[in-house]
Amino acid sequence: MKTVGIIGAGRIAKAFAKQLAKTGFNVIISNSRGPDSLSSIASDLGPWVKAGTTQEAAQAEIVVLAVQWNQVEQALANLPCWNGRILIDVTNPGIVFDPYLKAPDLNGKTSSELVAALAPGARLVKAFNTIYYKILENHSEQIYGRRVVFLSGDDLYAKRHCAKLIQLLGFAAVDLGNLASGGKLCQIGGPLSQLNIIQIKN
Repeated sequence: MKTVGIIGAGRIAKAFAKQLAKTGFNVIISNSRGPDSLSSIASDLGPWVKAGTTQEAAQAEIVVLAVQWNQVEQALANLPCWNGRILIDVTNPGIVFDPYLKAPDLNGKTSSELVAALAPGARLVKAFNTIYYKILENHSEQIYGRRVVFLSGDDLYAKRHCAKLIQLLGFAAVDLGNLASGGKLCQIGGPLSQLNIIQIKN
């Protein structure tokens, strides 16, 4: 049984932890305030979820970054060397699902390229950033198909493992390519950033 670490303990992080635990993963959930602040959250999420430090969460085989955009740099500071572990970036530079929100100026970079630069040595994949937390929290596979999760990244090994995780959670994985092109399609302001798509079963 694999362990997934989550850096962040907000709504999307808790929804992610719930789905991972339901699927049979061990989960370490963490935040900047330490494990004691998360004991009740971990207890509510069940026996497969435990509270830990961000350093403990970051040492899992797969790590999910689920914090507010203005907290990304702090969340990734002072962590152990990544040594090729997979980092799934679910962050957005702004608030998703606001129809009037414009893409922020990132100096020609995608948000995940900036995140990757803050986590040298990590195999970074962008995924799950287009799904509203309530949909993720209450997700169950549809009779007629699977909800699509977009992913992008520069590392094929990491994308294969992320796609497998997406499928284990009951979603359909759609690979958009690398961070520079695929990431631009699904980040805030991109054409896929607010789509809710079901892949129909054959």
